[in-house]
Amino acid sequence: MSTFLAAVSRMKYIERWALMRSSRAETLSEHSLEVAMIAHALCTIGNVRYGKHLNSEKAALVGIYHDASEIITGDMPTPVKYYNEDIRTAYKEIEAIAEEKLVSRLPEDMQQEYLGIFKADADDPDDLYMRRLVKAADKISALIKCIEEERAGNSEFVTAKASTEKALEAYRAELPEVGDFMDEFLPSYGKTLDELS
Repeated sequence: MSTFLAAVSRMKYIERWALMRSSRAETLSEHSLEVAMIAHALCTIGNVRYGKHLNSEKAALVGIYHDASEIITGDMPTPVKYYNEDIRTAYKEIEAIAEEKLVSRLPEDMQQEYLGIFKADADDPDDLYMRRLVKAADKISALIKCIEEERAGNSEFVTAKASTEKALEAYRAELPEVGDFMDEFLPSYGKTLDELS
């Protein structure tokens, strides 16, 4: 019996932004879907506009599973996770152990396929670049949450928004796809359905 998919399905029970008062709760499932869609778009931008050869479908899969370790660890708040290098390193090790534990729940003949989703191919520059775009998609998703909370009149996310924008400016300087996304797609987030029509 494999428990992998049943375990992963529990992402719907994990709430993000645990230290913040939210106008609407966001689950890990919602966040992962959004990251997958944004990562796919970023890779598509890279391929179409910048002559890259990125696997956009794999980027979507990496986005779906990028925080799956939180099924075991829970959502560690960013200020805690990045408080200092020792905590950051320890948390990365915990994440890796949790990912290995999840993959071990698969039938043995499927494990290698899923390890390719969780682990980067250090010898493949395109895979490494794609994973940078997934990390940027994760930050973009966080910024979207901040924008939505701000539009709902919640000032709780002001500091998170500022620090996320700063991180995204660093990504923008390094990854042109991020700049394109932020200029072309980001402005429409937080609008009503009527405003989007």
